Amino acid sequence: MILDQFKDSKVLITGHTGFKGSWLSAWLNSIGADIYGISISEVSKPSHFSVLKLEKNICHRLLDIRDFDALNEAINSVQPDFVFHLAAQSLVKESYKSPLETFSTNSLGTAHVLETLRNLEKECSLVLITSDKCYENKEWIWGYKETDRLGGKDPYSASKAAAENIIYAYLNSFFDNSNIRIGVGRAGNVIGGGDWAENRIVPDCVKAWSNNETVQIRNPSSTRPWQHVLEPLSGYLTLALQLQDRKEKSPCGEAFNFGPPADHNYSVSYLLEQMSKHWSQAKWHDISNNTKQPYEAGLLKLNCDKAKQYLSWEPTLNFEETVKFTIDWYRRYYTGQSNMTDVTLSQIEAYTNLAQDRMIQWAT
Repeated sequence: MILDQFKDSKVLITGHTGFKGSWLSAWLNSIGADIYGISISEVSKPSHFSVLKLEKNICHRLLDIRDFDALNEAINSVQPDFVFHLAAQSLVKESYKSPLETFSTNSLGTAHVLETLRNLEKECSLVLITSDKCYENKEWIWGYKETDRLGGKDPYSASKAAAENIIYAYLNSFFDNSNIRIGVGRAGNVIGGGDWAENRIVPDCVKAWSNNETVQIRNPSSTRPWQHVLEPLSGYLTLALQLQDRKEKSPCGEAFNFGPPADHNYSVSYLLEQMSKHWSQAKWHDISNNTKQPYEAGLLKLNCDKAKQYLSWEPTLNFEETVKFTIDWYRRYYTGQSNMTDVTLSQIEAYTNLAQDRMIQWAT
């Protein structure tokens, strides 16, 4: 990955205080990009953003992307070279509690970003992040391709499918031969250090285990394409640079899946087994038969051949490495003996080195 092209660029990130957004901010800041972050608030306490004290190193602004006038003023004042739109209500369970907030943030918020950039006169590459859950999930055993039907049985999934339809409409109505180059990234089920969101398997585990408690597991048989947070971020960065390159075969207007190989899907129970290898006294209890849960997909796979073919992107970490990266970060945090900025940057460096080494191996 040749990411030095981001050095000295103006990069605007919506949702920069979130899990993926804070990792992306830290990564680009380490390269030398000028980071401008827009978020409604920190997503949790603690948060990866606050632990790294990123507010001191970037231009940090709190606003609601549903406030079009404020968003429009913020983006136009920056005049960014790159925009990564990650701001979202990102939890399935929360979408059942607050469906209107989920739809307005994920769907209308995406429209606001597009409408603002429609009036930007300078060249800019925009990467819009939706979700692997934007697909109408039939729970079949093969991976979804970018051309498969969109949909969603829960409010979160439906809001992301709606965002995709909004993007498609804007692309075809307003961005033909535009200075704004647009790509879409679809990924999900990322894990990694610094995620403390509610009702997510890894944060639930480390919060319980750090207090020597037993974690309650709702859906141990659910299968997901688990990947470390740096994997899809590397895809988003690769996509952004290729959009900027403006080649004849540019990925402008295209959506891309970013995930692990299709045969690397694992159940929640297997994830727990692998995590417990790196955390002594890890305990969990299956409550799937004791409580009625709202609908969540049991099986979800992505086909990432398009990203491999057109972006030369492939995942770097195997599942065991993904788990080790993740649990090592949390163990260092909870022992309180490490500078977590150094830990985060060292993992970014280790990931980048592995990606470069394995890219050479694949090429030969």
